[in-house]
Amino acid sequence: MPNSEVIDILLIALAAVFLFRLYTVLGRRTGHERQRPQSAPNARDNVVAPPDRVALKPESAPSTANDPVARGLLDVKLADKTFETEHFLSGSKSAYELILTAFAAGDRAGLRPLLSDEVYGAFDSVIKSREERGENVAFTFVGYKDAKIVQASLKGRMAEVTVAFGAQFISATTDRDGKVVEGDTKTVREVTDVWTFARDVRARDPNWMLVATSGDLP
Repeated sequence: MPNSEVIDILLIALAAVFLFRLYTVLGRRTGHERQRPQSAPNARDNVVAPPDRVALKPESAPSTANDPVARGLLDVKLADKTFETEHFLSGSKSAYELILTAFAAGDRAGLRPLLSDEVYGAFDSVIKSREERGENVAFTFVGYKDAKIVQASLKGRMAEVTVAFGAQFISATTDRDGKVVEGDTKTVREVTDVWTFARDVRARDPNWMLVATSGDLP
């Protein structure tokens, strides 16, 4: 039998090998490592949990409940997937300038496709009166101070959007002799017009039509 000293040497050697392997697996501890939780980890500990859902405060939650314009625009958007508020507003400004210019010039052909029957009838009546009196209108559109949507709604398949235009233009009406009977050839007028545009959201025609007006006309 081997003597006790040899056995002690072998045990010491085996212990040294075991400690070396343990060292290489765990690495050197520096004293600054995060402490392990006291409870044993399970399979779910390796899954990163998503952050808790943040609940919006009532005052910051997006809502159209108290905003009839936003609610109306949302109804229009749900019925017409191509509708974009900014694009519509830009188009309405172009239509406003085009309609006023055509109206001042008595251009019925330019007005007809842009106006509803009722509005066209009203515009045509004014144009006829000017023609009978031999009047002419000199009109120059200057620009916008403001333009904003003030009402929107969906009535069946008809969408209606109302825009308030704060506009500037120069307008002067002259008689047969060239005498100014209304307006001024140099003064810039500032006006506010409220116009309502409508469109059948199921129609293929993407164009909107002017169906109501209030305010000043050249």
